[in-house]
Amino acid sequence: MYLQFRDDVEAALTSALEALDLPTDDLGVEDPPEGVEAVLASSAAFRLAGEVGAPPPQVAGQLADEIDASEYDLISAATAQGPYVNFAPSDAYYEGTVEEAQRTDFGHLEPTGEEVVVEHTSANPTGPVHVGRARNPIVGDAVARVLSFAGYSVDRHYYVNDAGRQMAVFTWAYETFDEADLDSDPERDKDDYDLVRYYRKGNDFLENGDPDEVEEAEAEIQDIMQGLEAGDEATYERVQEVVDTVLGGMRETLDRLPAEFDEFVKETRFLRDGSADDVVARLKELDEAVYEDEAWQLELDEFGIEKNFVFLRSDGTTLYATRDLAHHEWKFEEYDRAVTVLGEDHKLQASQMNATLDLLGNDTDQLQQVIYSYVNLPEGKMSTRAGTGIDLDDLLDEAIDRAREEVETRLDDRIRDDDLTDEDVERIAEQVGIGAVRYDIVSKQPTKAITFEWDRALDFEAQSAPYVQYVHARCCGILDEAGLRTAPDSFDASLLDTEAERDLLEVVARFPAVIEEAAEDLEPHVVATYTREIAETFNTFYRECPVLSDDVDDDLRDARLALVAASKHAVGNSLQVLGVAAPRSM
Repeated sequence: MYLQFRDDVEAALTSALEALDLPTDDLGVEDPPEGVEAVLASSAAFRLAGEVGAPPPQVAGQLADEIDASEYDLISAATAQGPYVNFAPSDAYYEGTVEEAQRTDFGHLEPTGEEVVVEHTSANPTGPVHVGRARNPIVGDAVARVLSFAGYSVDRHYYVNDAGRQMAVFTWAYETFDEADLDSDPERDKDDYDLVRYYRKGNDFLENGDPDEVEEAEAEIQDIMQGLEAGDEATYERVQEVVDTVLGGMRETLDRLPAEFDEFVKETRFLRDGSADDVVARLKELDEAVYEDEAWQLELDEFGIEKNFVFLRSDGTTLYATRDLAHHEWKFEEYDRAVTVLGEDHKLQASQMNATLDLLGNDTDQLQQVIYSYVNLPEGKMSTRAGTGIDLDDLLDEAIDRAREEVETRLDDRIRDDDLTDEDVERIAEQVGIGAVRYDIVSKQPTKAITFEWDRALDFEAQSAPYVQYVHARCCGILDEAGLRTAPDSFDASLLDTEAERDLLEVVARFPAVIEEAAEDLEPHVVATYTREIAETFNTFYRECPVLSDDVDDDLRDARLALVAASKHAVGNSLQVLGVAAPRSM
């Protein structure tokens, strides 16, 4: 209803401006000032004051006088207040909201017909996913979910670095060292934890080993890199044994979040099909191409980028960025838009990529990048290569353990329901614990650094995942107690006329518009902010408007049950967008 209401408001403003012979290019439709009883307002009077030759409040008054609210189904009144024109909704708006929000897919927008690829995570397959990088799969998965809700056809890709020096070192180390050569047992019974020991051993050897032996090892590593560049099948299979094994373990961790992928695109694909060579040839023909410091480079001064873009080594091997150019051109051919989620340390590479793609004749408007800062723990920074720090598996295990303890404490406080089994407690602990991690990370603007804190993330009373999840469980509990899974077959939404009921309806109605905004700006944290607002508003309704009390007549009871069902869909679907579980009981 909100989107339809906005359409009515824009139509009313356009008609009024045309009647006053004023331009209609900027209607100034926005949220009303705080304390104003309206759903939308227009600030157009500020823009028009100079043209009209009157102060903004007078212009706002003229606009309001030109609007006949009775011509629009969803507008009850248009009134001037200072420099604003405020629009109040009609009863039909509230009643339509209750009806619209009964759909289990409430919040999904109409299909756009556009195909979008969202590439995220793409961590090098050199070992377990660590906490510092956890923001990428969480934000990336949420961006993909937002776009899907907004009507886009979305593919989720993980770009696998299987052709660089790191993987050559890893392959050499895995083939060179035995279990007896390693310093410790794997930290977990998972393939990525097993094989990362070889990678660490290899790096230690290359840094501290006998110089003659290191020189021999470097020659073997170079042979692997050259074999990949030449498309040698035997070399490819050697590297893929390591890549696929480690990636399998990493995927198990990502599945816990969950972070979903439709395709794992390997960079060797663009070596093997010749597209990377094609990119190199075209780059060499550019006026900006120079051969300096034993490498082919692009000078990007015209784009305001001081550091040159290196695309080919003196030995003829390409770099990750070169292969990624071919990867991006492939994405441009296959999709209408390409979204990439990157850490803040890739800002320079992202700007170089955009500039180079432009020089190659691509439409870079197709490409959007979401840049995020890293997640820190109070313990400090982390490094997979050095074998220190905290892995994502550790964080998720700790989250579940802490959530289980909190759930058990709360059950003890209110005496455990006989119907709640140990399996139920474990399910709730996992939903709450992992949900707390995801929510705490995705709820912040990506560019802001995060220090993850347990007390905040798992606070059932504060603005956290458990707080919102509990509202969903409460909605389900009310409906269960009434013997329903959704709204009654019939109800009279016009009975929902108290301030608490109307406030809740207004928040529920905005959910599709929140999805629209989050998708347009690629900012899933906007949805997280919405979940806190609807949770607070529902709790006020719950306190002030009894649903199943004996004092409530049947008609009002059914109307309020319908509002509870509408709230359940809005809360549950908004959590779904964030990738956070919506428990039926807590």
